[in-house]
Amino acid sequence: MAWLDEDFDAAVAAVSAMTKDPGVETKLRLYALYKQATEGDVSGARPGFTNPIGRAKFDAWAAVSGTPRDEAMTQYVDTVETLRS
Repeated sequence: MAWLDEDFDAAVAAVSAMTKDPGVETKLRLYALYKQATEGDVSGARPGFTNPIGRAKFDAWAAVSGTPRDEAMTQYVDTVETLRS
């Protein structure tokens, strides 16, 4: 599905170009969906309590584990579209 790859790449570029902060929850969701789409399910050990940012990222990514690549890409694009409107 070449169109999905193109839409995903455009959405990634749009996020990089954003000037308005979408908020922590949205950023974590985008991070998790991006990682799921590009790397698959989360792996490794969950960071400890002394690394709250790493722990939040790990937990967000773990929440979308099992999501197929195409679905993660679609959800990422849809989330970015809601930020544009």
